[in-house]
Amino acid sequence: MGMDLLNIARTGVLASQSQLAVTSNNIANANTQGYHRQVAEQSSLDNQRLGGNFFGSGTYISDVKRIYNDYAARELRIGQTTVSEAQATQIKMGELDQLFSQIGKSIPQGLNDLFAGLNSLADLPDDIGIRNNVLGSAGHLASSLNQMQAHLDGQMKQTNDQIAGITDRINEIGNELGHINRELMKSQGEDMSLLDKQDALIQELSQYSQVNVIPLDTGAKSIMLGGAVMLVSGEVSMAIGTTAGDPFPNESRVTSSAGAQTLIIDPSQMGGQLGALYEFRNETLVQAQLEVGQLALGVADAFNQAQSQGFDLSGALGQNIFTDINDPDMAVGRVGGFGTNTGNANLRVNIDDTSALTGGSYDLTFTAPGTYELTDINTGVVTPLTLNGSQLDGGDGFSIHIDSGAFVDGDKFEIRPSAGAAAGIKVEMTDPKGIAAAGPKITAGTANSGNTEIEILSIDRNNVNLPLTGSELTYQIDPVANTFTVFDASGTLVSAAAPYTPPTITSNGFSFDVNTTSTSTESFTFDFTFAEGDNSNAVSMAQLSEAKLMNSGGSTLTDVYEGTKLVVGGKAKAASVAVGSAEAVFTQAYNRVQSESGVNLDEEAGNLIRFQQAYQASARIMTTASEIFDTLFSSVR
Repeated sequence: MGMDLLNIARTGVLASQSQLAVTSNNIANANTQGYHRQVAEQSSLDNQRLGGNFFGSGTYISDVKRIYNDYAARELRIGQTTVSEAQATQIKMGELDQLFSQIGKSIPQGLNDLFAGLNSLADLPDDIGIRNNVLGSAGHLASSLNQMQAHLDGQMKQTNDQIAGITDRINEIGNELGHINRELMKSQGEDMSLLDKQDALIQELSQYSQVNVIPLDTGAKSIMLGGAVMLVSGEVSMAIGTTAGDPFPNESRVTSSAGAQTLIIDPSQMGGQLGALYEFRNETLVQAQLEVGQLALGVADAFNQAQSQGFDLSGALGQNIFTDINDPDMAVGRVGGFGTNTGNANLRVNIDDTSALTGGSYDLTFTAPGTYELTDINTGVVTPLTLNGSQLDGGDGFSIHIDSGAFVDGDKFEIRPSAGAAAGIKVEMTDPKGIAAAGPKITAGTANSGNTEIEILSIDRNNVNLPLTGSELTYQIDPVANTFTVFDASGTLVSAAAPYTPPTITSNGFSFDVNTTSTSTESFTFDFTFAEGDNSNAVSMAQLSEAKLMNSGGSTLTDVYEGTKLVVGGKAKAASVAVGSAEAVFTQAYNRVQSESGVNLDEEAGNLIRFQQAYQASARIMTTASEIFDTLFSSVR
């Protein structure tokens, strides 16, 4: 009986020692990220029969378990993905909002300064100092647009770098998980330390993308990203990476590689930081770039058109202040051909009407034998295009020119009419005398339909027939027969009806374009008298500040920028609200996991005292058993 007592005490000491070890490990790892609380399950040894009775024979630690709730862990991963996505969106939208509201405020200020200068010029149209100020303001506006585009390009590069950095980290995690899986296979998934490391890595992975975990019978876990991309299969790790964008190389894509096979994947469906960065770049940043480019095209076209309708200080027709809207420097990036194209068509996009531009992107597709369709990426509206020679007509303010090569069935291009304009805009005029403050007097006939516009192309002041005050000329234009008849100031016929090739008429020392939808005869009287004190064209240019020149007559130049700024600000605010909601959900999931798997120091401290007392009591039993044996041996000597 004494021997049994000693064995019982020994098992109690060993069991208490194990309980103390588990409790101590829990306390030591209370602040270890990803650690799951462990518990030692204690059971009784089988009873022994002695003299018709059953006596207990002690205790043992039957199992050490890791407290883990698969449902709670999955809920936490989902919460982590959502909150990481929301936080990444908030950071990027905050940066863009600050860019438009702080750095970008020089753009509307530049427009205001330019219009203020034109108002001053209207008061003193021959003042060289004021003319210099106007050119200076124009240069400041162009520079502000250049700088905004440079900052947006910097945001594009930074976002691409962040995407590349995330893919590198995902690959590192994938390799580590593959190694852990190999080790877990050796222990059939019983190594709790490895399981904690595995869960910590999976939890980190869920920051970057939605994660699906597939337990295997071998004790390993396969990992999928976004429900479609396999990252780890057993002990085999795949790889993801980035490659040049298609059709625009500077907009990188994400790839998934397994062996020699590489696939392009859609990160916007993966969630997490990766999905947030892609959605920000493709849905917000690119659109902001295009709308800033739309503004640059509107500015250049509005002032260049106004210049072309006035006279400079020498009496010549005004020349461009800004870079021409179809100059190669303003047209960079308007067309992107997809890598799957088999044709060799070389395309060029020409801006025909800046007021009709939407600041959007379009997909151009060709279906043999001759179907060309333009799809608005933002709205999904499909527009059939008409091929006139080598020109495709029907776009929103632009036409597409096939400069060389040919389409093949299935070829596809992305068209961005306003791309690159903000980077390419410059002030071309260097001589302040070139500002066309004076203007011709063009009077429309009272019976005109109102559907005809005249655009002066050139004048020759050496031509003796050029119409001046007292010798004005009136042109009656028949847009159906494409003829024009000229009368002098007294109504006397100067030249009988003569044919012209639309839209240009050249006669009596000047030429002009007739833009009309009328079917009736239209009449215009011309007077090209020039005076240095004439301010009529300067007044017209100053009035451009209030003119609805953009978005089909719905916006002023300033409205275009303010509209983009408002959209960005709204998205930034929405992102901030989304973060609050996501963090609340994540906190709830985290607290649930902690309530089950986390270490409660108060509880562990209580356990420590309890198991210490049990250890001491068992040790006391051993002492008592030893004393009994000593007494027994002494009594038989």
